[in-house]
Amino acid sequence: YIKTHEGWLYLAVVVDLFSRRVIGWSMQQRMTKELVLDALLMAIWRRKPKQKVVVHSDQGSQYTSHDWSSFLRSNNLEGSMSRRGNCHDNAVAESFFQLLKRERIKRKIYSNRAEARRDVFDYIEMFYNSKRRHSSNDQLSPVEYEKRFEKTATECLVN
Repeated sequence: YIKTHEGWLYLAVVVDLFSRRVIGWSMQQRMTKELVLDALLMAIWRRKPKQKVVVHSDQGSQYTSHDWSSFLRSNNLEGSMSRRGNCHDNAVAESFFQLLKRERIKRKIYSNRAEARRDVFDYIEMFYNSKRRHSSNDQLSPVEYEKRFEKTATECLVN
């Protein structure tokens, strides 16, 4: 939930558990199944998974809809849900939202949704993914952590 003078802007994200990189996101003025489906579609488009992938979510109505289940099945994704009311089951996503709030939008009310979208885009793509260091990534950003992994994997194949 992001506060603007026009009203709320809702953000859904898909976070890669390996690197903590936000690989899919969507922002809309209503919290609907389309919001979360758009975020998941972006993640699929970016990663192009070749094997079954587990997608973890909470039990919000967006994630229990027929369209969500159908989308998962048709894209070789396996749904996994948090226990009701247990935010710890989705700790990585909750951690991202906490960082976004603390580092960017705390005590800020945007003039309009477009301004909020620009700022959140900037945070995700220009800072969080490419520059923000994570203790779980050996103090590397998600992008750098993935690059290091890819380089190591390539070197292992060559040797």
